[in-house]
Amino acid sequence: MFSLNPAARAVAALLLAAASADALACSACGCTLNADWATQGLTSRTGLTADLRIDWFDQDDLRSGTGRVNRASLQVPNGEEIQQHTINSNATLTLDYGLDADWGVTLMLPWLDRHHTTIAAGDTGISSSRSSSIGDVRVLARYMGLSEEKDWGLQFGLKLPTGDSHGVDFDGGPQQGEMVDRGLQPGTGSTDLLAGAFKFGAIGESADWFGQALLQIPVASDRAFKPGVGANLTAGVRYRGLGAVVPQVQFNSRIEKRETGSEADTPNSGATLVYFSPGATFNVSEKASVYLFGQVPVYQRVNGMQLEPKWSLSAGVHAAF
Repeated sequence: MFSLNPAARAVAALLLAAASADALACSACGCTLNADWATQGLTSRTGLTADLRIDWFDQDDLRSGTGRVNRASLQVPNGEEIQQHTINSNATLTLDYGLDADWGVTLMLPWLDRHHTTIAAGDTGISSSRSSSIGDVRVLARYMGLSEEKDWGLQFGLKLPTGDSHGVDFDGGPQQGEMVDRGLQPGTGSTDLLAGAFKFGAIGESADWFGQALLQIPVASDRAFKPGVGANLTAGVRYRGLGAVVPQVQFNSRIEKRETGSEADTPNSGATLVYFSPGATFNVSEKASVYLFGQVPVYQRVNGMQLEPKWSLSAGVHAAF
């Protein structure tokens, strides 16, 4: 990575929250970890940085409200869908370009691999689906010219409807040939406005902190499905006194309203989720680093019945050019 002062490095945590939070509806929750702080070369210098990150999480915890649902207590067939598993292996390529000391732009290209099993309402057997394709691309601009210290800034951009929003069907079980829920498609089919703010600072000589809030608002969608308005809130602290190893802890939260439309599963969508995320970055050279993080839930409140992960893992590599 480039040699940066602590404030410039701390800003780096503030972009991936927007990139990594998928729609929560119909068990399509995404990893909310913010790995950017430790890996992105977000600086006042111009130039290109690239980051490739893998997120893995198995949504096998069926929940309602703030509690866990015992599947064994549910009769089959049932008037409600009983979801089983959603296994996600997602990759995100993030390209960041610093235009000058104040302005920069970030492009995030996701690839989603998802295996889903469920018992549909009225069925007794398990239906399954598998998809592997590009997701919704995001473009974010940042502006840091609001203060001489450049210790806070604004973000704004768009999530574009590049992912397939109708093409994934069940490939096995009683629902074979039927379309998978819209909340589990690779794309939402909507264009969303992204807007947020961030701030960071030092804690003594060897530690620093950051905070960020980012709002996601669907502004254009088809009449059959509109994802809910969502917000990401992230705060973290890291310690830089161990040389090439930089440990970090974060709290990540995602709040999302219910989806709407004739193809939406409105009763079983929307949630408030809070995660604890410890991890570390390993600087392997001046311009390259690798990182590994875990994530566990500390608070979950979902509408209806939804699948959530008990834990998740994220790993990646970052390079500056």
